[in-house]
Order: sequence, then structure tokens, then C-alpha cells
Amino acid sequence: MKKRVVITGLGFITSIGNSRAAVLDSLRRARSGIEIFPDLPQEPASPRVAGTVKGFTFPGMAFDDWTWPAEYTIERNDLRSMAPHVVYAYCAMVQAIAQAGLRPEQVSHPRTGAMCASGGSMWMIYEHLHKMMREGIHKCYPLALPAAIPGTLNSNLAAAFHLKGAVLGFASACASSAHALGYAYDLISQDRQDVSFVVGAEDCTVYNILPFAGVRALSVVSDPEKTPAPFDAKRDGFVGTGGAAVVVLEALESAQARGASIVAEVLGWGEAADGHNVMAPEPDGEGLARAMTSALEQSGVTPGEVDYLNAHATGTGAGDLSEIRAIRRVFAGGRVPFVSSTKALTGHGLCLAGAMEAAFTALALQEGFMPVSAKINQLDPACAGVPVLTKPVDAAPQVALSNSSGFGGANVSLVLRKW
Repeated sequence: MKKRVVITGLGFITSIGNSRAAVLDSLRRARSGIEIFPDLPQEPASPRVAGTVKGFTFPGMAFDDWTWPAEYTIERNDLRSMAPHVVYAYCAMVQAIAQAGLRPEQVSHPRTGAMCASGGSMWMIYEHLHKMMREGIHKCYPLALPAAIPGTLNSNLAAAFHLKGAVLGFASACASSAHALGYAYDLISQDRQDVSFVVGAEDCTVYNILPFAGVRALSVVSDPEKTPAPFDAKRDGFVGTGGAAVVVLEALESAQARGASIVAEVLGWGEAADGHNVMAPEPDGEGLARAMTSALEQSGVTPGEVDYLNAHATGTGAGDLSEIRAIRRVFAGGRVPFVSSTKALTGHGLCLAGAMEAAFTALALQEGFMPVSAKINQLDPACAGVPVLTKPVDAAPQVALSNSSGFGGANVSLVLRKW
């Protein structure tokens, strides 16, 4: 018998808020976190906006000059090997641990681990390597590697929070932290762990946003109120963002034994590859459809029981339509759930996206609402038959899906249920 898995804590450092209360308010009000981002080239026909993270500053490589909200204390010894996104994740971890009500000895325990996802810090990689090549290896910062590489997130969090269970890093591009959540679910349902922190995080810098301009994936609309606009007929690409989200997964019996408050239940998940292209999604959404079908079958949920779907939709032409076609495949001949993309508010968090949007979906289930898909002026006619939420509806979801897709056609779908 598989163990049931529940969510007992959430932590947020995002463009739409740095707390559960702030994020919930933004989702309910469809308040965007997109702003003009001065670090991007401020010139015509180039990306100019981003989902900025407020309350943090990283003016240079000297970590003594970094600032973060006063309610968090980060020891200097821990900070020395951190990247900006690890600082975000540290603060989100503090929130999630507090909401879950975990004591220090429960956090630092052989049956408590962390499944983490980030792309590393391209800013720090560039700066450290540039200094080493320009000034020589003896000028290289000794902690450059643990501060910059993709494993910086799991390495630093394991050390800072004294984690003793299974701690891993995931790299499947924009599906990374959704994969992390799926594997955390497996570890707990198979009774290999009691608690797992699922962490997605990314820097918010020109170094990890601007490269996507090279493949013409970024929006060049300069009005933050109009972009990104997933599912809109005139969408022109995604908007980058950074931050961190932490989801505490726990075995139901563990949560109940310590009297924890439960946010939502994770019923299962599915994954599938497109087998199509290194960057472009399979046009008909066949791979994502298989991931959703697998998730539903593993969860014992029929398509007709799904009330809401938080789409991966980033605002690119090909990606949005591939997902719409996948949704039609899975829900053909039956009731199609309400669909929205919260990326319209936050921007696209890359490795952060899956955990952040699963956390949003859990909030929606707990609070009994469905976030709208903002900034749609004219719904793409290709979305006909799929109820994209352009206005609030008076309905409380009971079962929801959260989708993520990444380079190479990596697709993940998570199934959550109201507690």
C-alpha cells in the first residue's frame, strides 16, 4: 500500500509576493509582478520587462553588500557559498518550515530530505570564470564552485538546514522542479522518507533571462500590463522571472501524528517525453497528453473529476497551442476543466516554475478559487472549446492538475486534491 502524501507547508519569494498572504492576494486580484527591468537592454525590439523580485539586492559579487528582508537571518558562513537564488530559497524555506510546524530536530533528520531544482547561477559562473581567466587561478574564489554550479541549491540548503535525508538536484529545464515534486512524492509514498522539501529557484538577472532572446522566445512588449499574455491571440513570447518556492511534502500519518495543518493532498504525477525536438514542443501535444493521462491513472482520478488546470503556457505561440491540443486529447468527449496560466502574473521562472505553480494550485484548492489567465485581450481562436479563465468564476476546485514542460520535450503533470 502506498502512503498518502500531503502538503503541510509553503514558502514564497516571487515577483507577486514574498509570503503566502501576499501571493494569495495577488492571485485573487490578478496583480502582476512584471516591471521594466533596467538591467535588460532598453532599446526598441528587445526584451525590457521581467518578473522582478522585491526586497532583495545583489549589487555585485561581494556578498557582504547583499540585502534581504530584515525578518531573515543568514549566517555569514552559509552566505559565502550562496548565489542569489539560494538566498531566495533560504528565505522561502524558513517560511515553509514555520507553516509546516517542523521543529529543528524534525528538519535535521534522516527521514527528511529535499528535492531541488535550479539552473545554477549563470551570473556567478560568468564572473568567477572571467576573473580566473583574466587574473589567474590563484585569484579564483575558493567557494566559486558551490556558489555557482547547478547543484548550488541542494548543496547549500543541505548544509544550512543540516538536512540528513535524501537530497538531490534536478535538471530537466523548465520541468525541473515539477520533476523534483514528483520524485519527492515517490520517496514518501514508498515509505523511504517522511518529509521532503521541494525547492525550485532561479536568479533574477540578465544572465539567465537574456539568452532566451537569442531564440526569439522573449516578449518584446514593453508594457508590463500587456505581457506576458498566454493564450492571447497576439502573444509574442514569455517574460523571465526569478525567486524561489518551497513545498513541504509529508506522509499523511506523519503530518497527523504531529497535528500539522494540511494544505492539500498530492494524489500522483506523470511524466513523458515528446521525442520530437531539443527545444520546440511536439505540435499536437502528444507527449504532454501522455504525462497528464499517466498522472490521472496513477492517481485514480478520471478526467471528468478535474476542475482546474494550471497550464505551463508561457506565452509563446507554439508552446501554448501544443498544450491546448494536449488538453483536448486528454479531455476529449467529456467536461474540460477550467484552465489558466499564472505565468501571466509572475513571468516564467524556468526551473522555479513547477514548484511555484504547484504551490499556487495548492493555495487555490485550499482557499476555494481559481486564478484567472490575465492580460488576455482577445483569446486565440485556436483555444476554442477549452474554458480559459479570463474572468473569475464562482466555483471552488476539488481536483486540479499542474503542468510543466521543458527543453527536449520533458513533460510533467501533477495531480492535487483539496483537503
